[in-house]
Amino acid sequence: MSIKQDLNKILEHSGSILPVMESFYTIQGEGFFQGHAAYFIRLAGCDVGCHWCDVKESWEIKGHPVYSVEEIAQAGSAHPGRVAVITGGEPLIYPLEQLTESLKKFQFRTHIETSGAYPLSGNWDWICLSPKKFKAPHQSVIENTDELKIIVFNKSDFDWAEQFARQVKPECKLYLQPEWSKQNEVLPLIIEYVKSNPQWNISLQIHKFMNIP
Repeated sequence: MSIKQDLNKILEHSGSILPVMESFYTIQGEGFFQGHAAYFIRLAGCDVGCHWCDVKESWEIKGHPVYSVEEIAQAGSAHPGRVAVITGGEPLIYPLEQLTESLKKFQFRTHIETSGAYPLSGNWDWICLSPKKFKAPHQSVIENTDELKIIVFNKSDFDWAEQFARQVKPECKLYLQPEWSKQNEVLPLIIEYVKSNPQWNISLQIHKFMNIP
């Protein structure tokens, strides 16, 4: 069965059930909320196809367990932190209103990390957009973005970053993050770029340095 067929089966339930590749309580390692305790919910399913994705096992829907949004929120509520980060995969391939509603019943702040490839759904306290060249982000995501995080793979990504910095709201936080496998090569470039363009900040994947999920 193709990802489209698997997706259609899930969508028949209008977001009341979702496939979860993994969920875990950890420390947010990237961006504006770096260092905060957070409950991560990684939804399965993605058709964006970044060649450097470090969670390619999240691309397929088939083979991952499906839970009701109530079960997902209930599992997260066992932990003391009240930041829930929805990631993927690409979480916005699903309607997420019911998931965010369930999480808010447990007083969670709702955060999403997305490529923005699909229209925005859900009630969010924080939207982190990491656009990809393989699939343009939807305007509904761009205009509501709180944190723009550009993964820098080569020098051309700085111009790519500026294209989106001009589109987000003025108060949006701007981050440049080295692609992990090329960190030694691109981090010096990012450092010099931020020194010359101080509206940008550097995001590092500190969870990988700390060897935590």
